Amino acid sequence: MSDPWLLLAALIVEACIGYPQSIYRAIRHPVVWIGIGIEVLERHLNRPELGDETRRWFGIVTVVVIAGSAAAVGYAVQALAGNISFGMALIVLIATSGLAQHSLYTHVRAVLNPLAEGDLVTARRAVSEIVGRDTASLSESGVAGAALESLAESFNDGIVAPAFWLFVGGLPGLFAYKALNTADSLIGHREPRWRMFGWAAARFDDVVNLIPARLAGALLAIAGGGGLVVMWRDAPKHASPNAGWPEAAMAGALRIRLGGPTAYDGVMHERPIFGAGASPTVEDLKRGLRIYVFACGLLWLTAALAGFVVSEWHAI
Repeated sequence: MSDPWLLLAALIVEACIGYPQSIYRAIRHPVVWIGIGIEVLERHLNRPELGDETRRWFGIVTVVVIAGSAAAVGYAVQALAGNISFGMALIVLIATSGLAQHSLYTHVRAVLNPLAEGDLVTARRAVSEIVGRDTASLSESGVAGAALESLAESFNDGIVAPAFWLFVGGLPGLFAYKALNTADSLIGHREPRWRMFGWAAARFDDVVNLIPARLAGALLAIAGGGGLVVMWRDAPKHASPNAGWPEAAMAGALRIRLGGPTAYDGVMHERPIFGAGASPTVEDLKRGLRIYVFACGLLWLTAALAGFVVSEWHAI
């Protein structure tokens, strides 16, 4: 188990500085390198001529290799940092690369600003950077809803879940989680090409997000002053065992309706509806972003309380 104070420090530092572009230009982002590794293995092990069971097993091997390698790198970095005078500071700085409070706020704000000014074209372009659905014909409400759904789901995937695994397993836990989450994003799909090969990536991602997704939903509902009932009622509607919790919580906190039919690559997909209110507006997106900031603060508070509990426990 990692030090809760280390987690709190990483959350605060990342919220302030994010992942600097100068560092990204120099060495890219760790998730980029993880993605390259996954794509190389997928290209060699997910060949069409292989049978379904073989491809499923190769998918399992891919996930184990990627997550295991990431955890090994995290362990090595943590061990090396422990032998130098500023080791804890170095661990905090490296841990910030697995968190996304700053970038998520920035991306959603980039949707909100033009939308509030009536510039729907720019808002559609900005929201296309954070969602996978078709955005060219989205209405103002559609753009606001897409941004809110991405904000809620990414609050778990990019913040609560990595923070949880950093707390549970230090840098090895954080890096392994990011590897699993990236694998799910790249190959954990239901299309024929990935259905068998990506099976393990999707299942592992489901498991590691079980606790964090529910925690993320609870934090959003508390931050919004409501939404727990809607979350509990509507979250199981989602095909994913986890994605519905933060999205339903956001819908309940804002007293609006999220989800519903959406087009992906020109094909309409039926999705569950969360909440029972009106369609989202620009004002709802503004309030959703405030709820997100407050929820991040509650996560900081949770880390601080855990730090006090651990300190008292060690003092006994």
